[in-house]
Amino acid sequence: MNRHSLQPRADWPAKVQQVGLNFHSHAHGPYWDESACYELAADEVAALEVAANTLHFLCIEAADAVIKHGWWDRLGIPAAAVPAILASWERDDFSLYGRFDFAFDSLSPPKLLEYNADTPTTLLEAAVVQWFWLQDARSYSDQFNSIHERLVAAWRRWGGEVLHFSAIKDHPEDEQTVLYLRDTAVQAGVPTQFVHVEDIGWNGSTFVDLSEVPMKQCFKLYPWEWLWHEEFGVQLARDTTRFIEPTWKMLLSNKALLPILWELFPGHPNLLPAYEAPEPLGQNFVRKPKLSREGANVTLVSNGQIAEEVGGDYGAEGFIYQALAPQRDFVGNHPVFGVWVVDHAAAGLGIREDTRRITNNLSRFVPHYFN
Repeated sequence: MNRHSLQPRADWPAKVQQVGLNFHSHAHGPYWDESACYELAADEVAALEVAANTLHFLCIEAADAVIKHGWWDRLGIPAAAVPAILASWERDDFSLYGRFDFAFDSLSPPKLLEYNADTPTTLLEAAVVQWFWLQDARSYSDQFNSIHERLVAAWRRWGGEVLHFSAIKDHPEDEQTVLYLRDTAVQAGVPTQFVHVEDIGWNGSTFVDLSEVPMKQCFKLYPWEWLWHEEFGVQLARDTTRFIEPTWKMLLSNKALLPILWELFPGHPNLLPAYEAPEPLGQNFVRKPKLSREGANVTLVSNGQIAEEVGGDYGAEGFIYQALAPQRDFVGNHPVFGVWVVDHAAAGLGIREDTRRITNNLSRFVPHYFN
């Protein structure tokens, strides 16, 4: 594995905006960063793909254990959500996608940092933007990327009726992600509608959009744990709308699943030791909220001292503790390898890097290729 410095395409902002990435920069610099790229070997790509495929089904086994043993409190799941989760699990409700985040130094197997199984973003960047970059910058090479084709195929397999897509207002990343996913559904022949989360209503018997059209099916880019705490959250228990991601994904999108995975599969080569208390890890560990986004409220402890931490508003449900992952330093940059799972199978890779070891919402997306 190598990191190469590059000269960005002269008109790169226009090129990435042309394919939908209108949040390519922020006040501190570029978010989409093509001044560098990662070159992987074919066997490294295979290791990431196998790890994602293996862990996806281990996570499902762990979710089954949560249900069998009633470990709801360990995951901080509200009691009101349990019947809906059980019903969704029994129906095997359709799941579209998720993203595993791995630490990978190419010297040892990829190590799971967390599974973004409910509302993962960086999808447009991974599926589309870096693919077009490849055509311009490395057209003779390949890329671990069949995300777009797999999404369209998944919607065709789903084959449901009218599907509402929903995101919060005034959030460009979420809105563009949902717009892209809606486009893949349209390409698969699925009829669609859009409604902002804030505009979803309740007519007394079901959720409706602004035109009072019943929302029988809905893709929502809005975390389940937030939905249950909304004013209309009590209506979710009535289970009148089939959501994507389904309610049972609450079990996989929770970092409290990491200690359960280690408990069920101790010593697995793709897992890091993880516990519900820090003592077994000594003086070197990462503390993570059971439920959080974009690195918020994560603390990295090295030799008993706080080495890095990110603030935020998460942590009310509690924390888990995970061993430090082996990470390579590429000229002061620490990459995280995000492997996308579409319809229960690994489909592609997106890499984000930062000079800090805790990836956050400003961490750069860097394209990749392999030969």
